Amino acid sequence: TGASRGIGKAIALKAARDGANIVVAAKTSEPDPRLPGTIHTAAAEIEAAGGKALPLVVDVRDEDNVREAVAKAAAHFGGIDILVNNASAINLTKTPEVAAKRYDLMMDINVRGTFMCSQACLPFLEKAANPHILVLSPPINLQAKWFESHAAYTVSKYSMSMVAFGLAAELRSKGIAVNALWPRTLIATSALNIAGSALGTLGRTPDIMADAAYEVLTRNSRDVSGQFFVDEQVLRDAGVSDFS
Repeated sequence: TGASRGIGKAIALKAARDGANIVVAAKTSEPDPRLPGTIHTAAAEIEAAGGKALPLVVDVRDEDNVREAVAKAAAHFGGIDILVNNASAINLTKTPEVAAKRYDLMMDINVRGTFMCSQACLPFLEKAANPHILVLSPPINLQAKWFESHAAYTVSKYSMSMVAFGLAAELRSKGIAVNALWPRTLIATSALNIAGSALGTLGRTPDIMADAAYEVLTRNSRDVSGQFFVDEQVLRDAGVSDFS
Protein backbone atom coordinates (compact mmCIF):
# COMPACT_ATOMS: atom_id res chain seq x y z
CA THR A 1 0.00 0.00 0.00
CA GLY A 2 1.13 3.56 -0.63
CA ALA A 3 3.59 2.40 -3.30
CA SER A 4 3.23 5.34 -5.67
CA ARG A 5 6.10 7.27 -4.06
CA GLY A 6 8.62 7.42 -1.23
CA ILE A 7 9.44 4.38 0.87
CA GLY A 8 6.65 2.27 -0.62
CA LYS A 9 7.94 2.78 -4.15
CA ALA A 10 11.53 2.17 -3.07
CA ILE A 11 10.56 -1.21 -1.59
CA ALA A 12 8.67 -2.05 -4.77
CA LEU A 13 11.65 -1.17 -6.98
CA LYS A 14 14.02 -3.24 -4.85
CA ALA A 15 11.76 -6.27 -5.30
CA ALA A 16 11.26 -5.50 -8.99
CA ARG A 17 14.98 -6.03 -9.62
CA ASP A 18 14.36 -9.69 -8.74
CA GLY A 19 11.51 -9.79 -11.25
CA ALA A 20 8.80 -9.61 -8.61
CA ASN A 21 5.10 -9.17 -9.37
CA ILE A 22 3.99 -6.00 -7.61
CA VAL A 23 0.57 -4.50 -6.98
CA VAL A 24 0.88 -0.72 -6.69
CA ALA A 25 -2.01 -0.07 -4.30
CA ALA A 26 -2.36 3.63 -3.64
CA LYS A 27 -4.81 6.51 -3.97
CA THR A 28 -2.98 8.70 -6.47
CA SER A 29 -3.98 8.05 -10.06
CA GLU A 30 -3.66 11.67 -11.20
CA PRO A 31 -0.60 13.87 -10.49
CA ASP A 32 -0.64 15.98 -7.32
CA PRO A 33 1.54 19.11 -7.53
CA ARG A 34 2.56 18.69 -3.88
CA LEU A 35 3.37 14.98 -4.09
CA PRO A 36 5.00 13.74 -7.31
CA GLY A 37 4.22 10.23 -8.53
CA THR A 38 1.11 8.18 -9.32
CA ILE A 39 0.30 4.47 -9.37
CA HIS A 40 0.94 4.58 -13.14
CA THR A 41 4.37 6.25 -13.00
CA ALA A 42 5.38 3.86 -10.22
CA ALA A 43 4.19 0.89 -12.29
CA ALA A 44 6.25 2.08 -15.25
CA GLU A 45 9.37 2.33 -13.06
CA ILE A 46 8.73 -1.16 -11.67
CA GLU A 47 8.43 -2.63 -15.17
CA ALA A 48 11.61 -0.81 -16.24
CA ALA A 49 13.44 -2.29 -13.24
CA GLY A 50 12.51 -5.82 -14.28
CA GLY A 51 9.30 -6.50 -12.40
CA LYS A 52 5.67 -6.82 -13.39
CA ALA A 53 3.21 -4.25 -12.07
CA LEU A 54 -0.52 -4.01 -11.51
CA PRO A 55 -1.52 -0.42 -10.63
CA LEU A 56 -4.74 -0.27 -8.60
CA VAL A 57 -6.45 2.74 -7.06
CA VAL A 58 -6.90 1.75 -3.43
CA ASP A 59 -8.19 3.75 -0.49
CA VAL A 60 -7.28 1.59 2.52
CA ARG A 61 -10.13 3.22 4.48
CA ASP A 62 -12.69 1.62 2.14
CA GLU A 63 -13.30 -2.03 3.07
CA ASP A 64 -14.98 -2.93 -0.23
CA ASN A 65 -12.20 -1.22 -2.20
CA VAL A 66 -9.55 -3.14 -0.27
CA ARG A 67 -11.24 -6.51 -0.72
CA GLU A 68 -11.80 -5.88 -4.42
CA ALA A 69 -8.15 -4.90 -4.90
CA VAL A 70 -6.90 -7.97 -3.04
CA ALA A 71 -9.11 -10.22 -5.17
CA LYS A 72 -7.82 -8.55 -8.36
CA ALA A 73 -4.23 -8.90 -7.18
CA ALA A 74 -4.60 -12.60 -6.43
CA ALA A 75 -6.41 -13.28 -9.69
CA HIS A 76 -3.90 -11.32 -11.78
CA PHE A 77 -0.73 -12.83 -10.33
CA GLY A 78 -2.03 -16.17 -9.05
CA GLY A 79 -1.73 -15.45 -5.35
CA ILE A 80 -0.27 -13.14 -2.72
CA ASP A 81 3.01 -13.83 -0.92
CA ILE A 82 3.76 -10.49 0.72
CA LEU A 83 1.77 -7.55 2.06
CA VAL A 84 3.61 -4.32 2.83
CA ASN A 85 1.44 -2.04 4.97
CA ASN A 86 3.13 1.23 4.09
CA ALA A 87 0.20 3.63 3.53
CA SER A 88 0.20 6.24 6.26
CA ALA A 89 -1.09 9.69 7.14
CA ILE A 90 1.21 12.00 9.08
CA ASN A 91 0.34 15.09 11.12
CA LEU A 92 3.16 16.30 13.37
CA THR A 93 1.21 18.74 15.50
CA LYS A 94 0.42 19.18 19.16
CA THR A 95 -3.03 18.37 20.49
CA PRO A 96 -4.63 21.86 20.21
CA GLU A 97 -3.79 21.96 16.48
CA VAL A 98 -5.11 18.51 15.56
CA ALA A 99 -8.42 18.85 13.70
CA ALA A 100 -10.86 16.00 14.22
CA LYS A 101 -10.72 15.07 10.53
CA ARG A 102 -6.90 14.82 10.70
CA TYR A 103 -7.11 12.61 13.79
CA ASP A 104 -9.66 10.39 12.05
CA LEU A 105 -7.54 10.26 8.89
CA MET A 106 -4.50 8.99 10.82
CA MET A 107 -6.49 6.41 12.72
CA ASP A 108 -8.38 5.25 9.62
CA ILE A 109 -5.39 4.95 7.29
CA ASN A 110 -2.68 3.94 9.74
CA VAL A 111 -4.49 1.60 12.11
CA ARG A 112 -7.73 0.50 10.45
CA GLY A 113 -6.08 0.33 7.02
CA THR A 114 -3.28 -1.90 8.29
CA PHE A 115 -5.76 -4.21 9.99
CA MET A 116 -8.22 -4.42 7.07
CA CYS A 117 -5.54 -4.95 4.41
CA SER A 118 -3.95 -7.69 6.51
CA GLN A 119 -7.32 -9.35 7.12
CA ALA A 120 -8.21 -9.27 3.41
CA CYS A 121 -4.90 -10.85 2.38
CA LEU A 122 -4.96 -13.70 4.92
CA PRO A 123 -6.76 -16.33 2.79
CA PHE A 124 -4.09 -15.91 0.10
CA LEU A 125 -1.12 -15.64 2.45
CA GLU A 126 -2.14 -18.94 4.04
CA LYS A 127 -1.50 -20.62 0.66
CA ALA A 128 1.87 -18.96 0.04
CA ALA A 129 5.21 -20.74 0.45
CA ASN A 130 6.92 -17.92 2.36
CA PRO A 131 4.20 -15.48 3.48
CA HIS A 132 5.11 -12.14 5.04
CA ILE A 133 3.29 -9.07 6.31
CA LEU A 134 5.53 -6.07 6.88
CA VAL A 135 4.16 -3.05 8.74
CA LEU A 136 5.99 0.27 8.49
CA SER A 137 5.70 1.27 12.13
CA PRO A 138 8.03 1.84 15.10
CA PRO A 139 9.20 -0.16 18.09
CA ILE A 140 6.91 0.84 20.96
CA ASN A 141 8.86 3.16 23.23
CA LEU A 142 7.00 4.84 26.08
CA GLN A 143 9.46 7.68 26.59
CA ALA A 144 7.61 10.99 26.78
CA LYS A 145 9.72 12.56 24.02
CA TRP A 146 7.91 10.47 21.40
CA PHE A 147 4.54 11.86 22.49
CA GLU A 148 5.03 15.45 23.64
CA SER A 149 5.07 17.07 20.18
CA HIS A 150 2.64 14.83 18.27
CA ALA A 151 0.66 12.56 20.57
CA ALA A 152 -2.07 11.73 18.05
CA TYR A 153 0.38 10.68 15.32
CA THR A 154 2.47 8.62 17.74
CA VAL A 155 -0.63 6.83 19.06
CA SER A 156 -1.65 5.95 15.49
CA LYS A 157 1.80 4.57 14.58
CA TYR A 158 2.15 2.63 17.84
CA SER A 159 -1.30 1.20 17.20
CA MET A 160 -0.03 -0.11 13.85
CA SER A 161 2.79 -1.78 15.78
CA MET A 162 0.30 -3.34 18.17
CA VAL A 163 -1.67 -4.73 15.21
CA ALA A 164 1.56 -6.22 13.86
CA PHE A 165 2.46 -7.76 17.22
CA GLY A 166 -1.02 -9.20 17.66
CA LEU A 167 -1.15 -10.65 14.16
CA ALA A 168 2.31 -12.18 14.59
CA ALA A 169 1.13 -14.09 17.65
CA GLU A 170 -2.14 -15.11 16.02
CA LEU A 171 -0.63 -16.24 12.72
CA ARG A 172 2.59 -17.86 13.92
CA SER A 173 1.11 -21.35 13.80
CA LYS A 174 0.20 -20.79 10.14
CA GLY A 175 3.75 -19.81 9.23
CA ILE A 176 2.79 -16.24 8.29
CA ALA A 177 5.46 -13.80 9.43
CA VAL A 178 4.34 -10.38 10.66
CA ASN A 179 7.06 -7.86 11.43
CA ALA A 180 7.45 -4.09 11.76
CA LEU A 181 10.18 -1.94 10.23
CA TRP A 182 11.11 1.64 11.11
CA PRO A 183 13.93 4.00 10.14
CA ARG A 184 16.71 4.90 12.56
CA THR A 185 16.38 8.54 11.51
CA LEU A 186 14.51 10.76 9.03
CA ILE A 187 13.91 9.47 5.52
CA ALA A 188 13.83 12.09 2.76
CA THR A 189 10.34 11.92 1.26
CA SER A 190 7.96 14.48 -0.22
CA ALA A 191 5.32 13.56 2.39
CA LEU A 192 7.66 14.80 5.12
CA ASN A 193 8.01 18.12 3.32
CA ILE A 194 4.26 18.61 3.67
CA ALA A 195 4.22 17.45 7.29
CA GLY A 196 6.99 19.85 8.31
CA SER A 197 8.86 22.57 6.46
CA ALA A 198 11.71 21.02 4.45
CA LEU A 199 11.95 17.99 6.77
CA GLY A 200 12.04 15.77 3.71
CA THR A 201 15.36 17.22 2.58
CA LEU A 202 17.22 16.34 5.78
CA GLY A 203 17.03 12.57 5.90
CA ARG A 204 18.49 9.47 4.35
CA THR A 205 17.17 8.22 1.01
CA PRO A 206 14.26 5.74 1.01
CA ASP A 207 16.63 3.08 -0.37
CA ILE A 208 17.88 2.23 3.12
CA MET A 209 14.35 1.21 4.09
CA ALA A 210 13.99 -0.74 0.85
CA ASP A 211 17.22 -2.64 1.47
CA ALA A 212 16.18 -3.43 5.04
CA ALA A 213 12.70 -4.54 3.95
CA TYR A 214 14.28 -6.83 1.35
CA GLU A 215 16.42 -8.47 4.04
CA VAL A 216 13.35 -9.15 6.19
CA LEU A 217 11.04 -10.28 3.39
CA THR A 218 13.52 -12.79 1.93
CA ARG A 219 13.93 -14.63 5.23
CA ASN A 220 12.04 -17.80 6.05
CA SER A 221 8.69 -16.65 7.41
CA ARG A 222 8.71 -19.43 10.00
CA ASP A 223 11.99 -18.18 11.48
CA VAL A 224 11.27 -14.49 11.97
CA SER A 225 8.02 -12.98 13.23
CA GLY A 226 6.83 -10.54 15.85
CA GLN A 227 9.98 -8.42 15.52
CA PHE A 228 10.32 -4.64 15.56
CA PHE A 229 13.17 -4.00 13.17
CA VAL A 230 15.11 -0.77 12.64
CA ASP A 231 16.52 -0.32 9.14
CA GLU A 232 20.16 0.38 10.03
CA GLN A 233 20.42 -2.51 12.49
CA VAL A 234 18.90 -4.96 9.99
CA LEU A 235 21.55 -3.98 7.46
CA ARG A 236 24.42 -4.00 9.98
CA ASP A 237 23.37 -7.52 10.96
CA ALA A 238 23.46 -8.42 7.27
CA GLY A 239 27.06 -7.17 6.96
CA VAL A 240 26.50 -3.65 5.63
CA SER A 241 28.90 -1.08 7.05
CA ASP A 242 28.78 1.82 4.56
CA PHE A 243 25.81 4.09 5.22
CA SER A 244 27.06 7.11 3.31
